[in-house]
Amino acid sequence: MHPLRPLRRPILALALAGLVPLSPAALAQTNGAETTQSQLQGTAAPAMLIADRVYLDGPGKLVAEGNVEALRDDLRIRARRISYDQATGALSIEGPITLTGTGEQAEAIVLADSAQLDGDFRNGILTSARMMLGTQVQLAARQMARVDDRYNQLYKTTVSSCKVCNDGKPPLWQIRAQRVVHDEDARQLYFDHATFEIYGLPVFYLPYLRLPDPTQERVTGFLFPTIKRNSQLGTGLKMPYFITLGETRDLLLTPYVSGVTKTLEYRYRQAFGNGALSFSGAFSKDTLDDRDLRGYVQTAGTFFLDRDLVLRFNIAAISDDAYLSDYGYSDTDRLKSEIALSRAKRDEWMRGALVHYHTLRETEENATIPSIIGEVEYERRFFPETMGGEFRLGLQAHSHFRYSDDNTDGSDPDDITDGRDVSRLNVMADWRRSYTLLAGLRAEAMAGLAIDSFHTVQDSVLPERQTGVVPMTAVTLRWPLQRVDGRGAVTIIEPVAQLAWSGGTALNVANDESTRTEFDEGNLLGLTRFASPDRREHGWRAAYGATISQYDPSGWSSRLVLGQIVQDDPDPSFNQSSGLTGTYSNLLVAGQIQAPNGWSLSGRGLFDNGLSVTKTSARAGWVNERAAFGATYVWLGPDEAVDRASVISEWTVDGSYRFNENWEVDGNIRYDVASDSPATAGLGVTWSNECVDVTIAASKNFTSSSVVTPSTDISFTIGLRGFSAQTSSASYAGGCRN
Repeated sequence: MHPLRPLRRPILALALAGLVPLSPAALAQTNGAETTQSQLQGTAAPAMLIADRVYLDGPGKLVAEGNVEALRDDLRIRARRISYDQATGALSIEGPITLTGTGEQAEAIVLADSAQLDGDFRNGILTSARMMLGTQVQLAARQMARVDDRYNQLYKTTVSSCKVCNDGKPPLWQIRAQRVVHDEDARQLYFDHATFEIYGLPVFYLPYLRLPDPTQERVTGFLFPTIKRNSQLGTGLKMPYFITLGETRDLLLTPYVSGVTKTLEYRYRQAFGNGALSFSGAFSKDTLDDRDLRGYVQTAGTFFLDRDLVLRFNIAAISDDAYLSDYGYSDTDRLKSEIALSRAKRDEWMRGALVHYHTLRETEENATIPSIIGEVEYERRFFPETMGGEFRLGLQAHSHFRYSDDNTDGSDPDDITDGRDVSRLNVMADWRRSYTLLAGLRAEAMAGLAIDSFHTVQDSVLPERQTGVVPMTAVTLRWPLQRVDGRGAVTIIEPVAQLAWSGGTALNVANDESTRTEFDEGNLLGLTRFASPDRREHGWRAAYGATISQYDPSGWSSRLVLGQIVQDDPDPSFNQSSGLTGTYSNLLVAGQIQAPNGWSLSGRGLFDNGLSVTKTSARAGWVNERAAFGATYVWLGPDEAVDRASVISEWTVDGSYRFNENWEVDGNIRYDVASDSPATAGLGVTWSNECVDVTIAASKNFTSSSVVTPSTDISFTIGLRGFSAQTSSASYAGGCRN
């Protein structure tokens, strides 16, 4: 050993890969920092050595000790001692050793007791090696070989994402394998002769196993299975298999097998430069139905086209009305397919759509409901300088078609043989302008004209063609008043009043679209409360009300809306539950309260002249870091005009609560107060720690009809953390006892 003047600077860097033979005398006469710079010049991607103490141990052998770091490309090695042999280019490293990445491999950490590596860090052997991937998955091996700067081969390996303690007890789960190969480029783990263990007990053996490493987001392979128990379908297993088809496409296939059914669920997704497309559905062969094959298919997509146009579509089809309910895919009672092209700009809106409905309701027939609907809308705003204000021009064309060819003759009160088809064209133009008067009073004037034309076929009761002209005008007054107290709390009171008139007379056309009328704070000051321009209000009307809002610096906020409408001649098309059938409408009361501690309350109700409830709904919620609870109540009075023969009174309660770092429960129930019986209920329990998610969920549907059968579902899912592309809940690391 020939140490020569050990250099004891806090940090000393020497070029490693570009090191040239230096005699002890030459090195003694060269400053360490200057040597580093001279050796870097002309050397491609050199390895750098940083240490507290560096010296030569004989010709061509460099030794570094104390806080040693070696860096090359995107790899960094920390060790107690590193020896570099210039003749062989080998590195002898004494631990404890930490090898980390600084580039694409930044999420991989390797610990070892000792190592032998070449000068490029591309090949070598590490003993008693431990590798950490994605800060979660641990691999411990007796020996690890690094090959071609890409593969890490671990022998006699144990793999787990659980906390591993030094008390000799095995973790919750682990995989033992004779050999594990980690492909850093493909980001895959390959296991030879793997045994899956729970608390050290072997559960199953696989001669070959492939898993993605934790940095992988999309990779072909099996996802975690789900055991599902259904009262109709029996006990079955779902085993999803995910297939990547490049960077922009993927396919998910999920076989579902039980004693009653053999089902294949599928989902295909593809992203484009201007949008996205998906196909999903399922095919089933079961004993619930006499059909050879049952199933459904759905495709959806959104594409952003030239000239700011947006194409959206969602198309669905099913083999039979009970399929979605039997398999729990959806609880919809009408299947809607739509393709629409739209464009929205600051002063322009246009949309064209084609819609198809397929009813799943017992009380409806597909032949007699408007199954095919076509609609085109256009609206444009102008701001004329000569007269000021805003000018709006709108057009709407609509047509709906029934499959039935039967004429409506009025002899059947239920309209079961109704084959009426209707087309309409609506053209609207109006001008409006706002003014600020004395004392902050705001006034808005509006004048407009609407032309409505209808074409009705297959209805012997109604005329084939009807056209009407409806002039309209309105004046609205608002008086916003604000008060700010000494604490900074703001109270705003805004009384409003409107006087409106619409001319013309009601046309003798069918009411196919405005069958459900809602009176709320959104249309209190509207010229019409109907949902569609197939009907318009006529005559004189007045509306008045007030909005009271309050904002407190502590985080409290509230809003209350009161309103009522006075009508000279109420439209007979208003149904009883709308609250608009009388000269004086029902009193509208709506409000919201938001508290700083996560509480919220909102509600809306209509009250008649005797302050009896016509309809009401309310929602209360509470959200914090551990809990999220909500309760909704709905009460609707009977109304034959909207096919509601009896009172609807329902509670819906839903929520979730995390008891601690491991346990979380969520549930929901919908209870029919009118019939004093539950409608649906569900409960789920999840146990999680740093390495596993276990979820048990149960749900029950109490509804019974010719299409829907009461059913109970129970599912059991286990997910191993570290190998999932996404984890829904937070991860909590386990602890070790001393």
